[in-house]
Amino acid sequence: MITPPSRPAGLQAGAATVDITPRASVFLYGYPHVPRHSAGVHDPLECAALYLRSGADAALFLANDLIFLTKELVAEARRRIAAATGLAEGAIMLTCTHTHSGPVMSKHLSNASDPVVPPVDPAYLGWLVERLTEAAVAAVKAAVPAEIGLTTVRAEGVGSNRHDPAGPTDAQVPVLVARARADRAPVGCMIVYGMHPTVLHEDSKLISADFPFFTRQFLRAHGLPAKCPVLFHQGASGNQSPRHMTRANTFAEARRLGELLGQTIAAAMPAMAFRESVEVRCRQCHLDPEPRVFPAVAAADEAVEKVRARFERLKREGAPRTEVRTAECDVFGAEETAELARAAVDGRLAEAVAGCVPAEIQLIAVGPWKFVGWPGEFFVEYALELKRRSPDTFLITLANGELQGYVVTAEAAARGVYESTNALFAPANGGRFIEATLALLAGKR
Repeated sequence: MITPPSRPAGLQAGAATVDITPRASVFLYGYPHVPRHSAGVHDPLECAALYLRSGADAALFLANDLIFLTKELVAEARRRIAAATGLAEGAIMLTCTHTHSGPVMSKHLSNASDPVVPPVDPAYLGWLVERLTEAAVAAVKAAVPAEIGLTTVRAEGVGSNRHDPAGPTDAQVPVLVARARADRAPVGCMIVYGMHPTVLHEDSKLISADFPFFTRQFLRAHGLPAKCPVLFHQGASGNQSPRHMTRANTFAEARRLGELLGQTIAAAMPAMAFRESVEVRCRQCHLDPEPRVFPAVAAADEAVEKVRARFERLKREGAPRTEVRTAECDVFGAEETAELARAAVDGRLAEAVAGCVPAEIQLIAVGPWKFVGWPGEFFVEYALELKRRSPDTFLITLANGELQGYVVTAEAAARGVYESTNALFAPANGGRFIEATLALLAGKR
């Protein structure tokens, strides 16, 4: 274990970045039915770590350019990091940017019948835990007396509600910058933005973090040092994507959108107010989400044929690109519901649910700001409601595990949108997560 650094009055902060790019060609996970193996690396996948200490209290954030992290991997990484740094395991938050151009990270029940998806590579997972620990140790060792700047910006034109561009979305992006007290040089930066990094589609064969990479690079060229760690946490992006904003699914377009977000953040940095004294607090609670009720297998198979016929008709008629893509995703979801319906009969569903529960809710407060971590992919409506009832509270999803799919709204489930058909857990869980979080914030859990 490293020797804890000295603790002068005020805040300490340290940050680090390590490369977590697979060393060989991998199956790029995120789009069904496509045998998509990497032919190279466009940009290295990163683990960025930010360590904050205020007196005896400390927290560590690690953001990773990966699609998911399982509860099992998070538990092992936390155990290793705690042993190496002396941090409490509950003070460590591990998240994913949710790139769809990286390796397979978990065994998802809903695509168990997809023949192109290979098993998870245990060698990569073992190496990844070592790298996450390295990043954590480096961030703690790098800690210096620091001050924190906190602001929010609005991300316009990067993405929207993927079902309706006029539908619910959250354009507010919290931005945290830690800088050294001695020379005011930035130590690390952290942002939370709820938007699927899916500019790149299944025809891209290069490993990439998608548009978040370009956001980081822009910030490192405009306001931050060239190698400054930038943590990109995924907000409530279950029904959010760049679909209605993209002109093409290319790296040039990922650059355009990523830099657009970066420009907005960089423009706010000069006016950011910094403070030396902030309290850092960490709390956790758990709940058991309720599984979704699945249709009979015959009904699920019938639904697959219905949405597939609609998809083929839209293609024949030359419907708009976004409408065709939405219909294609509906096919994916119907197929996944059919697989889950079979799993509910043969017992595999109960096993998958057991691997996701209990679900962790984590709170890391930094001064007046509260960063709340939920596992899984949640619709944006839940983040908006949480923020309405608890201002200065920002939801980070895909934190400390995953739920093998989405938590949608009851309205979305009634409409049968793609995300509702690719869900293990019922819509009612969104409200349960909100109430448990509010109780945690109030110190009642």
